[in-house]
Formats: sequence, C-alpha cells, structure tokens
Amino acid sequence: MTSHTAIPVTLAEIARIAGVGRAAASNWRRRHDTFPAAIGGTDISPQFSLLEVEAWLRDQGKLPEIGGRERLWPQFDALGDRAETGFAIAMAALRHQPQGASLVSEPKFELRPSTEMLVDEATALAEREGPQATFEFLLGRWLDTHVRQISSTPEQLAMLMAEIAVHMRADLGTAASTILDPACGTGGLLRAAAETLAAGKRGSGPILLAGSEKEPVLAALAAARLSFAAPKTVSPQQRTVDVQASDSLRADPHADLRADLVLCNPPFNERDWGHEDLATDPRWAYGLPPRTEPELAWVQHALSKLRPGGVAVLVLPPAAASRRAGRRIRGALLRAGVLRAVIALPPGCAPPHSVALHLWVLQAGHARQSMESPHTVRLIDAVGAVRTAQGIGWSLLRSAVLAAIGVNDSASGPDNGDLTQLHIRSATVPTIDLLDDEVDLTPARHVPANSAGDSRVFRESWSRFSTLLAGLQTSRDSLSAINLSMNEVQSGTTTVGELVRAGALALYAGQLPTEGSVRTGEVGETGVPVLTVPDLLMGGKPGGWLLKQEAVDTALTTTERHDVIVAGVTRAFSAWVEPRESTVLGPQLYALRADPARLDPWFLAGCLRAPANSRQAGTHTSSAARVDVRKLHVLQVPIDEQRRYGEVFRQVARFEQQVQELSDLSTELVQELSDKLSAGHLSQG
Repeated sequence: MTSHTAIPVTLAEIARIAGVGRAAASNWRRRHDTFPAAIGGTDISPQFSLLEVEAWLRDQGKLPEIGGRERLWPQFDALGDRAETGFAIAMAALRHQPQGASLVSEPKFELRPSTEMLVDEATALAEREGPQATFEFLLGRWLDTHVRQISSTPEQLAMLMAEIAVHMRADLGTAASTILDPACGTGGLLRAAAETLAAGKRGSGPILLAGSEKEPVLAALAAARLSFAAPKTVSPQQRTVDVQASDSLRADPHADLRADLVLCNPPFNERDWGHEDLATDPRWAYGLPPRTEPELAWVQHALSKLRPGGVAVLVLPPAAASRRAGRRIRGALLRAGVLRAVIALPPGCAPPHSVALHLWVLQAGHARQSMESPHTVRLIDAVGAVRTAQGIGWSLLRSAVLAAIGVNDSASGPDNGDLTQLHIRSATVPTIDLLDDEVDLTPARHVPANSAGDSRVFRESWSRFSTLLAGLQTSRDSLSAINLSMNEVQSGTTTVGELVRAGALALYAGQLPTEGSVRTGEVGETGVPVLTVPDLLMGGKPGGWLLKQEAVDTALTTTERHDVIVAGVTRAFSAWVEPRESTVLGPQLYALRADPARLDPWFLAGCLRAPANSRQAGTHTSSAARVDVRKLHVLQVPIDEQRRYGEVFRQVARFEQQVQELSDLSTELVQELSDKLSAGHLSQG
C-alpha cells in the first residue's frame, strides 16, 4: 500500500477528516506548536503528511470514529493515475454487488499490489458505512478531480430525459424492460431511468440496463454504479446490468439488442467517428451521415436499437438541427414520422454550459401515446426559461417541458396556458411546414412569437410595472420624510484599517482563481459563484462558478451571508451587504466581516459606499484608479444608533434596486411595444 507519509493533505481535507470547518484547522496550525509541519504546497495552500496529521488528531482527541471516507479519499487521490484510481473505486464497489444481481460481464483490470491493498481498505470501510454511499462518495470526488477531462450529464437533465422517455413509453415496466445508453460514461442516464421507473412504480418486470463506453475506466465505473441502481419493485434476481467497454458506432457490443428506451448524451463534433469504415452500415436507414454530422450517426444508431414503439431521447448541439450538411437526413426522419419533438434547453443545462443544447425525442414505429399525430412535430423553445437566483430552475423547467410535450403531470406541472410566464414557448408544427430547402428544426424559428400567451405576459409586465411604481412611491414617501440635519456633525470618524486593528472587523481580499478553473453556466449543488469587477461593470451578476472543493482547497476568499462586500476600484466602486450564502471574490473585491455586537452591517455598507469616501481613499495613480479599502471612513456612533442609521441605509438600497428594476422593465416594454406595432398588431377600433 502507498505509504501514508507520501500522501499530502490540505487544511481543507484535514478539516473534513476531523469534521470541523476549515477555519478551525487553520487555528489549530497557528495555536499548536505540535501541529505537523508542511511537507509541500504553497504558502496559501500548504500540504501536510496524512500519517502525521492523523497521529496528531488522535493525540488531541479530535479524530472522529466516523467519517472514514474523508480519510480514505486522499489515499486514492495519491495514486496519481486517473485510470488506476477509477478502476480501484470500481473494484471496491463491485465486491459489494447485491446478492443475486447479475453483471453480464464483470470488468477485468489489473491493479498494482499497493492499490489492491487500498481496495481492501475501502471494502472494509464500505462494510461499516454502506457500500453504495461509499462508492458514490469516492466516485463524486473522482469526477470532481477530473472534471476537465470527463464530461457527464448533470443529474437534473438526466432525470428530465428519463421522465420524457418513460412517460412516452406508456406500457414500460409491465413486462421485461430494456434500457440502453450507447455512450454511457459513468452510467448517469441509465441510473436516472431506473430511478424514474421506481418513482412511477412502473418497474414490476425484469429490467436490463445496457450500456457501452469506449473508455474502459468509465465502463467499469458505470457497471459498478448500476449494480446498485434498480427500481425497488425489482428483486436483484430480476435485474441485469450489461456494460461493455466498446465504441458503439464502430463495434456495437449489443448488436442484437432491441431496447424499449434509449437515452444518450453522445460526444459532440467528433470527426473521426468511423465515416469511411461504416459507409455501408445498415443502420443508416435515413441516409449516410456526412463526416461533419456525427450527431446524426448517433441519432440513427439510437433508432436502430429501438423496438416498435420504443422511445429515444438524445442530447445534441443546436447546430445538428440546422447544419446544411444534415438536411437530407433530417427530412427523412420527418417523413418517416420518427422525430417526435425537439426541445431547446436554456444555456447551462450541461457541458458545454455556454451552449443552449437540444433534446431530440424519437419514437420507432407508429405507436403514438402522447403526441397528436405522426404528421406533426412538437417544437419547444425553453432557451429563455425563467431562472432562479441559483441558476436554472429545474423543477419549473421539468414541469413546463413535460406539460409542453403533452405529458400529464397534474401534481406539479403548469398547464399550457402558464408556459409563457415561464418564458417557454411551444407549438405543434405540421411536418410539411418543416420540409423546405433547409429543414431547419430549431424551435425558435417555428414557434410563433406572437401567441395568445404573449398578450398575457405583456399584461403581466404592465402589472409588474404598476407594482414597482407603487413600491417606488412608498420608498419615496418614506425617504422624503427623513429629517436631515443641516448642522455640523459632532461625531468623529474612524477607518476600516483601525476597525480591523481593533478586532471589530475582519478584512479578506479577493484573489484570482487558477487559470481554467472558472466555469460558466448552471451553478449546481457542488458549485459556488465567482464575482469579479468585470461582472460588476456588466450588470452585477456572477459570470462564472467554481467547484466548492476547489474554492476551499485553493484558499480563495468566500463570502458569508451578511458580509459587506466592497469593490476596490473607482470605476465600479460600491459596497453592499451580501445576500447570498457564499460567493468567491475575485481580485480588487473585499469581504468585510463585522462583529455584530460592535458594527451593524447595513450601517457599515452605507457609510463605505458614500461617493466622498471613494474620492478620499482613491489612489488616482492611473485611469483604473484603485480604492484603498483600509482608508475608507466610517462614522463613529453607538451600536443602537448604528442600527437606526442601518435601517435607513437599507431603505436607500431598496430604493436604488427599485429604480433599476423599473428602468430595466421600462426598456423591455418599450422594445415589446415597438416590435408589436411595427408588425402591425394594433387592433382596430
């Protein structure tokens, strides 16, 4: 086994091992002379010997009996080789297959003796803490570590795809069911399908979860993952997992298999997908895919694997719906009646996060359970779907898409009349209307922009405008009633630097994340938004995000709720009380964490953001003048008086927000009115 002394751990990992916050681990290092010395890393993120850290924690009585997975992961991470680490995780899980579960072909791989010993340790830990929980923990850490090399389908999107497929295949689960993913990665889509069957109590019959993946380590992890995944109504003896390490397009390991459902998130833009070798392949019933159209090869492969009435749902890039090279195949799919729906998703649903990906829904044969006619296609444009403060509102998006596609989901879904308020438009388009020279299936090009629902949204915008005006009037009445004394202020002032030295305030400077670590798109549960000065200049919303683990491990500045954030450049100078739970701050942004018994956050933010403060503390050394945050002035008044001032500062901030919202909505209404009038929509009389 790898020597513990060769296994480095960061302060963040030490904190997780001990079950405390990172600040506690940092304090131990400062306060205890016996704390192990760093063996590597940097001044910002030092690394320590795992063996020495465990011994110190044990001596201090700080090593919990539970949480062994946290101590186990650094040993896996220290293996260094991505494939061997993944194979080791898979082997540890495969040793715990539920009794009676069937793996058609258990993955075979060779591990070093030291790695085998680590697998033994993981197996023993899984006996105590649960095999599936241990495997999912290790797999999650492995995927986070190699997120730049491995792209997986986010869980929310996988569940949406599974629900669409399961609901359209109405008789699924009453007999033997086969679910296939021909490019399965680590098995996320197949697991989502199994869980959807369980949730809908549709999986009473035997089930086969079949997948193929050309990268062997991913195939091994998928097999291990799926050995735990099955509907609760299915006994292990009724479940079969068949995951093969193979390239489905070039060498289909399931050549004779026909599936009820096919779910797939195939690789995009692969030019070397086998165009020359597969020129005469019988799967191309709708035309030989051009070299530049690998996505249409995957579409036809999925269709070739379906039983009559079977449903396939694929994630495809938006260009697949419109590229000229693929128009003949798209036309053939329409004429055959197998393309049932195209759904344009909002950006951020899956990698690449900056692209508004599409879902293609296909059905073999002529069994039509949920669509109006084989001569129509349902087109759904959800690119502009309403987003929550955390990003994509998956619950709303799921309900709206299922409703738009015709799936009955009365328990939680909106009716079709509510779709427009979610900024989702849909239309059932006759096939003949799509069969032009371009055969462009992009939903936005065919969904009417001037539907009856738009009038409702338009009225609601005016209603919101009235509400904002009323709120603005209330703020005006409240603020205009404030009696501002014209006498000279007797209270003195202090500075941020002096407050820091007095211990009333902690000051944290934002830092530059490592190159390539910031991602765009949806911030999932494992992510934390990143705010930079350019983001403030572009509207104020964070423009990217980091994995929480990366933010902690690299010791970046992460805010807490009610921190006061200060932008330390003149062109974007501002200060506000942070409403979010946590945000990573970039350079020239500062977090001020006040002692609530000595400083009121709203009072502090209000004092700091005064324009006069920026002028006094600015360096004025360049066109991009910086503000020395430590020199910013704060009024010296008792805490009760601070809170009185703070409440007024809060009202001023709310007034500013209302003015901005009213301005933005006014611009939208002017644009909407101009569009409607220029299109001739002024009614008569």
